[in-house]
Amino acid sequence: MTVRVVCDTACDLPAGLVEDHGIVLVPLHVRFEEAEFVDREQLSVKEFWARCAESASLPETSAPSPGAFGAAFEAVAAAGAEGVVCVTLSSRLSGTNGAAAQAARTLAKDIRVEVVDSFSATLGEGLVALAAAEAAASGAGLEETVCAAESTRARLSVFGAIDTLDNLRKGGRIGGAAAAMGALLSVKPVVEVRDGAVEQESRQRTRAKSLRYLAEKVRSAGPLERLAVMSADAPDFDEFVGLVADLSSVHPRFAGDIGPVIGTHAGPGAVGVAWVTVGAKGG
Repeated sequence: MTVRVVCDTACDLPAGLVEDHGIVLVPLHVRFEEAEFVDREQLSVKEFWARCAESASLPETSAPSPGAFGAAFEAVAAAGAEGVVCVTLSSRLSGTNGAAAQAARTLAKDIRVEVVDSFSATLGEGLVALAAAEAAASGAGLEETVCAAESTRARLSVFGAIDTLDNLRKGGRIGGAAAAMGALLSVKPVVEVRDGAVEQESRQRTRAKSLRYLAEKVRSAGPLERLAVMSADAPDFDEFVGLVADLSSVHPRFAGDIGPVIGTHAGPGAVGVAWVTVGAKGG
């Protein structure tokens, strides 16, 4: 069986990796007040951050429609695929997974589609999709490709250091007084994607400490199968990359840009890391 992998743009995978692995991306939508854009098609990540800097309110993101997923499934079927593994943004963060599942049911007579909830976002979701795409490229069938995605998901961790509390304040996650006090004390929250949701994991007193904390999280995780780092237009991103430069992983590490879905709440300057530990049989 020829299997193709479909994902959504919340995975934040670099365009080169998407192309190299033949992954089909279905875009989310981003709205700034009355202006709506198709993620990555009408609004680049760089343009997203520029608009955020100029906006007094947070943008909103919306899931792709079932029709958008259906069109992607039909396109890969027309190109010769006999099955599809669709990896989606966490169902606890968006209706994206539900839209993909609805499309899969609608097209069940035309092509076999298995929808995998990544229970993650940004490059955590991306790593799950990459594992699936690599399995499919090696000749794995539909069930084996799903297993590769689910095995990766089970060994996945995603953490991020937030540089500013402004977006959390704008989104109503914390009050203005708390944001002002946090800024005064240089509090830098560290968040984790846990059970499919973004939760605060700890607080660090300075930016430098928060970056070192992330690096130690990775270092203490054990042997790594995959490692990816990401930035929300962070000026000190290279500094963090240097902190994990000596760590090795089975697959080459890579860097990506945090896009609208996580970026809306994390805010500019956020730095994140996603990793997959080596499984009992080397992955």
